[in-house]
Order: sequence, then structure tokens, then C-alpha cells
Amino acid sequence: MAELVYDKTGRLLFTKEMKKEYTLLMPQMLPVHFGMLRMLLECEGFKVDMLTTNHRGIVDEGLKYVHNDTCYPALLVIGQLIDAVKHGGYDPHKVGLLITQTGGGCRASNYIHLLRKALAKAGMEYIPVVSVNLSGLEKNPGFSLTLPFIRKAVYAMMYGDIIVNVANQVRPYEVEPGATDAMIEHWSQRLVDGFQAGKGMSRKQMRDNFDRICADFAAIPVQGEPKVRVGVVGEIYVKFAPLGNNNLEKFLLSEGAEPVVPGLTDFIIFKIYNRVADVDLYGGKWIKKAACKAFMGYIESCQRDMIAALEKSGRFRAPGTFQDLHRLIRGYLGDGNKMGEGWLLTAEMLELIHSGVPNIVCTQPFGCLPNHIVGKGMIRKLKDDYPFSNVVAIDYDPGATKINQENRIKLMLANARGLQQAAAQAGSGQAEHDAVSV
Repeated sequence: MAELVYDKTGRLLFTKEMKKEYTLLMPQMLPVHFGMLRMLLECEGFKVDMLTTNHRGIVDEGLKYVHNDTCYPALLVIGQLIDAVKHGGYDPHKVGLLITQTGGGCRASNYIHLLRKALAKAGMEYIPVVSVNLSGLEKNPGFSLTLPFIRKAVYAMMYGDIIVNVANQVRPYEVEPGATDAMIEHWSQRLVDGFQAGKGMSRKQMRDNFDRICADFAAIPVQGEPKVRVGVVGEIYVKFAPLGNNNLEKFLLSEGAEPVVPGLTDFIIFKIYNRVADVDLYGGKWIKKAACKAFMGYIESCQRDMIAALEKSGRFRAPGTFQDLHRLIRGYLGDGNKMGEGWLLTAEMLELIHSGVPNIVCTQPFGCLPNHIVGKGMIRKLKDDYPFSNVVAIDYDPGATKINQENRIKLMLANARGLQQAAAQAGSGQAEHDAVSV
């Protein structure tokens, strides 16, 4: 058994010996993106399990070890990890826990400390907690993010966005149930295999892969009339994670809707742009601003390649660019409104409305104040400017019942279908009027 080693502050370290013997457990936020990330970590020699558990026991474990005033995503992530250690069939002396640490203003930066406190309370302080961060906040001898790995991870995130985008446009109409998910598995493995061979990580190779992904998903047989499209926005974890939003996308599919979920790339660019905005708003080193602008420019160029591939496909709708979002938010929120999802959340709602998706579920986790301000707090303003918008804010917290959440979404869908029918009748009436006039 690997010897337990502590640093000067008393923090338990994840050692090189642990890398050989331990299984790292990681929460799941974006199933496709994190699935590729798990495979990339395994290629680096780590044993990794991505947790997909989804049951009430996770919430109960979270409530037992996390203060109930803490934001709901923290409660879920910590509850899921502790539930896995207790009931997942693992040797608790041979597991480590992976968790991201951003270093920003969001309380997500403190999840790692809350998790260690929870482990101590559960009598499992011998389990190492590994910080995944790009800020040098914590380091471990047995876990380091090399530049080649970071490069692969960034590409995996962008490939994940286009895969999820096209999959969401195919899955509601697939003739053979499961065909879309099978294609996701195929491309996830193909891309990771390519990364390991040094392929798919240049602009040209990425453009080629974008085109192939679009072509393969477009080839999946589909049927049926266009369904009501429903956008999903909100705090990043509850927006993307099935555990956080009670399998919202699956529920929308079961109700005959087509989910439209803005991707992760805009959020990544948003976080980089905030470093640029900080210098403009509060002062700072020009070299930091220049470096961030250069990195942001590269990610934006890759995003434009993705949009071009979707447009060129002739089959799939494409999202706007980050700059399009930034233009839409003018007159609503300023660059200084950047805690959590900040102005980006409102901008995503505006983009959905402008792109013909006025029906939106805004996922609101308990304890996330910035999200409530830029989410629920902006709905009235959007309704004033766009009377046809149909936005419902759904609260997710330990005491919220799934049936109540789903009933409120059903009401929104009924309203959406009513608006769609009224629009169709108005269009039909106008067509008849034009025909008589002719």
C-alpha cells in the first residue's frame, strides 16, 4: 500500500506510487466532453472512473456532509463522490477523488476544501483529493497537467461541442433508437485515438474532422416533423449535468421536444475574456492582456471553423460566435458582470430568442446568487423586449421535487405549442389573404 505523504500545510498528497495503485473518481458534468477527458487521463497512465450515478442517496450524502446553505452543485458533487466511495464497491484505501478548482470568484473554488472537510467528518481523511487546475493552486507529485495533455483536453472540449450540437439535432428524429449515441461513442474513441497518434490537433485536421463529424451524423436516418425546440441555459453544472438537472434533456425528448443546449466553447472564451476585461476595468499588466487576447483569438478561430462546418453541412443549424453574443448583450449587462456565468447566461438567452428558440428552461441551482441575477432576474426585461419569449426558471435544490419541476416545464411546452399553432394559423391566414389579393 502506498505511503501517505503530506505537505508542509498538512495536505495529503497524491503520490507517484498512488498513481500506480489508486483509481481516481471524477464527477460527470458534460457526458461527451468528460468521457473524452477520462480516456485521455487513462492514456496518461491513470486509472479513472467517471461517475454516472443518479439517485436520491447522493443528495442525502451531500446533505449529511455539506452545509445546506452551500450551493446545490457543491452538495451534489461532494455527495456523489462520497456515495461512490461508500457504496460503489471500491477499496476506500485505493481511491483518490478528482475535482476542478478554478480560483475564480465562484464558490466552486472552495469545493475542494468542502470535500476534504466532508471526508474528515466521514472518517475518510486518508483519501487524497486531487485538484485539477491551470492556476498552480495545488500540486501533487503523482498528478500533473503537461502541456501536451492540456492541448489534447482543449481540443476534446471543442470537438465535444460540435458532437453534442449535431447529436441534439439528430436524436429527436432518429429512426433507429440509439443510433445517435452509438455515433457519439464511435467519434469519441476515434478522436482520442487520433490525439494519441498526434492527429486532429491542427487547424486543418480539425476542420477536416468537423466536416466528417457533420457528414456522419447527417447520414443517420431520421423521420418526423420538426419538433418544438427548447433552449437550456443556467449555471454551468446544472445546465449540463444530468445529475444536476434531473435528466432534463431526456425529459424534453420524452415530451416530444428538441433540446438546444449552448456549448462549452463560449464559456471557455468568456473566462479568458474576463482576464482581458479585468485589465480594462481595473488596470493591470498589458502583457497579461496581450497573452489572454492571443489565446482567446485562437479559441475563437477554432469556434469559427466549427460554425463554418455546420453551415456548410446544409443539414445543421449553427450557433453564433462569441462576438455575436457580446454584441447581443449590449444595453443589458456590462463586462464587469462576470461572476459565475455572468452576462454570458443572459446573452445565451438572447441568442436563442434571436435564432428562433424563444422557449427556454433557465436552470437555477439553490445558492448561486450570480445565476439568479443574470438568469431569473433578467427574464422580465427579456419579456418586455421580446413578448413572444417563453422562459421558465426551474429551481434545483435538495427540497425540490422532480414532479413539480417537470409539471412547470410541461406548462411551458403547452404554451410553446399554443404559440406555434397561433403563428402557423397567422401564416396561413396571411397566405390566403395574399392569394385573394393576387
